Amino acid sequence: MKILFYQYESIFELPVMEFLKKNGIEIDVIHNTFENKGTMSGKTVERVYKYIQKSFEFGQPYLFVFSINFFPAISEICQKMNVVYVCWSVDDPVLELFTKSITNLCNRIFLFDKAQYERFSKYNPKRIFYLPLGGMPEKMQDVVNSISENEKKLFSHDISFVGSLYSQSSPLRNIKSLSEYTKGYIDGIVSAQMNVYGYNFMEQLIPDAVVEELKTGPIDHNPEVLVECIDYYTTAQFYLARYLAELERKKTLSFLAESFNVDLYTSSEEKSLGKVCIHPPVASYGSVPKIYHCSKINLNISLRSIQSGLPLRIFDVLSSGGFLITNYQSEIEDFFEIGRDLEVYSSLAELKEKCAYYLLHEEERKAIAENGYRKLCAFHTCDKRMEEMIRIILESF
Repeated sequence: MKILFYQYESIFELPVMEFLKKNGIEIDVIHNTFENKGTMSGKTVERVYKYIQKSFEFGQPYLFVFSINFFPAISEICQKMNVVYVCWSVDDPVLELFTKSITNLCNRIFLFDKAQYERFSKYNPKRIFYLPLGGMPEKMQDVVNSISENEKKLFSHDISFVGSLYSQSSPLRNIKSLSEYTKGYIDGIVSAQMNVYGYNFMEQLIPDAVVEELKTGPIDHNPEVLVECIDYYTTAQFYLARYLAELERKKTLSFLAESFNVDLYTSSEEKSLGKVCIHPPVASYGSVPKIYHCSKINLNISLRSIQSGLPLRIFDVLSSGGFLITNYQSEIEDFFEIGRDLEVYSSLAELKEKCAYYLLHEEERKAIAENGYRKLCAFHTCDKRMEEMIRIILESF
């Protein structure tokens, strides 16, 4: 059994490759640096085509071609060559899912966000599936077990957050001039959404005039043939969601830092954030598990374009044996028991109250972290997700 793996340097590629190898699946890898998934270069398309063609010539055709996230060009090649194309989308939003390539019969598309799945599955109902993300406890615990005494002191924070503030990557900031009407409308929608957890309503509230003005911005509205108009989706999930992420993360961290010691590890070029202690970014599989393990409280503040699903940070914290407080997402209770495996908040006041409580109740905090780790290991690892994926793929032939 052999597959072709298109690799473009996603952090989620490594555990998938390790699972395939552990289970005796041979892999041919096409290495490529990140590029625009909707407009893959001709050279890359040719490489994928030649790999598939040679597999036929040698009498060993690939069982399927695989990638993390959906690449329309790869789907088109596989459709023409009658080869199954499998992808696992680990991001949200993903503009490429709006291309008509998702309707190809060769596809087996797995989406981690149930709201995302419900939106797209109608376009290819027997070939688009829901598959949440999973943890990597073995990998994370290998890193945790290597923590030195000096690192324990370095990473023993009261409250920590590892992630972007979207200060530089918010596309809204790249639009030089917006009308006062649009600015006011955006601020109103974002302010309202910031106070509601578990339900994303921004796309439903955007008026035509705001959409038309933001269409002049830096987001490519994708020239390929689409299954539906993406103007409102792009406005809500790229412009507004990332602007909201910047405001929400800064507000949350600054608010907590007025009462507690808060440490932030980020690639964002933030010089000052109130009383928050800002650190430079650290390697995902290097120091990050150590921070998660040593911090008394780890925060997850989800990007709101992930409308119902659980982002990878949740699984990474629990895989590292860390205690987690996350904003409420509607899918959380499908996987974990709130108050036993992790904690959630639905307002800043509730977050502050829970941080104060768990900083004072060490044994209860450690018990919840242990429960979360055990629950993840038993039911929610990347390996278990891959077993489900392979089962679905084989049944679909």
